[in-house]
Amino acid sequence: MTATIDSPRSGRNSSGKNSSGRNSSGKIAPQYRRTGGSRGNFEMLAWLFMRLSGVVLVVLIFGHLFVNLMVGEGIHAIDFGFVAGKWADPFWQVWDLAMLWLAMLHGTNGVRTIINDYAEKDSTRLWLKIVLYAATTVIIVLGTLVIFTFNPCPVVDGVPLPGGFCPAA
Repeated sequence: MTATIDSPRSGRNSSGKNSSGRNSSGKIAPQYRRTGGSRGNFEMLAWLFMRLSGVVLVVLIFGHLFVNLMVGEGIHAIDFGFVAGKWADPFWQVWDLAMLWLAMLHGTNGVRTIINDYAEKDSTRLWLKIVLYAATTVIIVLGTLVIFTFNPCPVVDGVPLPGGFCPAA
């Protein structure tokens, strides 16, 4: 007599069905048939977003690296003045903003998927997602504010701040 013992994570139970509702023949038991729901549509859109944002991010990141490291004097030209000059152009503001938003949303969606896969308790999953979404919101808002409100020559009470970058008025 030969007995087989299923591993604890195989999903099989004493009724011969695994955790997905499939019996030993591989057919789905009728009581476990899935119906179309809104959550399935969200997950499909999240999956599609990951693929599309990944492709766009590759273009944005390699463009960013090429301009910063290869064009002009290369890495030796990167300083406060370089960033100030770059962000004076609306094209580079939008480029960096797109890179920031896509990278943060892409990463947040990936971490959300990991939380859904590995957090076993609903309360743990809820709190991890709250922290994740709060951190994402703070970073996106602060990053957006920095990109659009960056002023390389601040003036406080009519006096330019020292730094040597800004031309004399």
